[in-house]
Amino acid sequence: MGRIAFLFPGQGAQVVGMGRRLYDSLPSARALYERASQIVGYDLARVCFEGPAEDLDSTVVSQPAIFVTSMAALESIRTEAPDVVLSCEATAGLSLGEYTALVFAGVLEFEDGVWLVQKRGEAMQDASDATPGGMVSILGLERSQVELICDQARGDEILEIANLLCPGNIVISGALRACERAAEIARQIGAMKVVPLAVAGAFHTPIMRPADERLAAALEKVSLRIPRIPVVSNVDARPHSDPEEIRRLLIRQVIEPVRWEDSMRYLINEGFDNFYEVGPGRVLRGLLRRIERGVTCQNIEV
Repeated sequence: MGRIAFLFPGQGAQVVGMGRRLYDSLPSARALYERASQIVGYDLARVCFEGPAEDLDSTVVSQPAIFVTSMAALESIRTEAPDVVLSCEATAGLSLGEYTALVFAGVLEFEDGVWLVQKRGEAMQDASDATPGGMVSILGLERSQVELICDQARGDEILEIANLLCPGNIVISGALRACERAAEIARQIGAMKVVPLAVAGAFHTPIMRPADERLAAALEKVSLRIPRIPVVSNVDARPHSDPEEIRRLLIRQVIEPVRWEDSMRYLINEGFDNFYEVGPGRVLRGLLRRIERGVTCQNIEV
């Protein structure tokens, strides 16, 4: 069967209707939505199942919605394939998904995870409102080329690489005008595709500094434990066992790039070749195929 790792999706994976099958068929999944709704203060299941999309897509709602739906998908595996869960030896999550991975690994309690991702979403939205920004996906260029584009387009504004997803798939993030300049340069030098992303702001850059300060305060209020299995950090693409170091990395995560390709290569180099994407969407499966075609990745339907 090979070494198993679970991967959890981040913001952008949400879709109206996600989780309804799990809610209707699994009492344990239904209980997660009910517990989460009490924490966030609204009917989270209704927003996931019925939308509207504008509400579900908001940073404040999508983060707890994806988190809880991913945890519900985990309940599906526990019910249908408990041996797979018991055999899982490592985990990782993309941005927001790192919190889901930490709950799965026993670092955070579920309730603390819900509360933290809601606070994270609120803080990131407020930082975005204070300093409008954007993100742009650039396909078909090398990292060195994208770094040069950022240098050329930045001017006196913030513009950085935000996500290193897979070969030839890099997301930049920063001030709106700087993103527009960078997108134009990328097209001029032959990028295969340049796509402005429908996000609230310049995530994973110093524009999120006010959010990381609020997140630090929130993280001080919850207990973190030693992970029972390795959780690969977005910040440095390595696992950490010290709860205080994990806390520090989560604070840094909102202002630093997500090193997803490096994280996957770390796991592959450690012998992992059987991956499960646990939660809405199939983005992580697609990225993994572009990183290493010799591994398998199954998606758990939600």
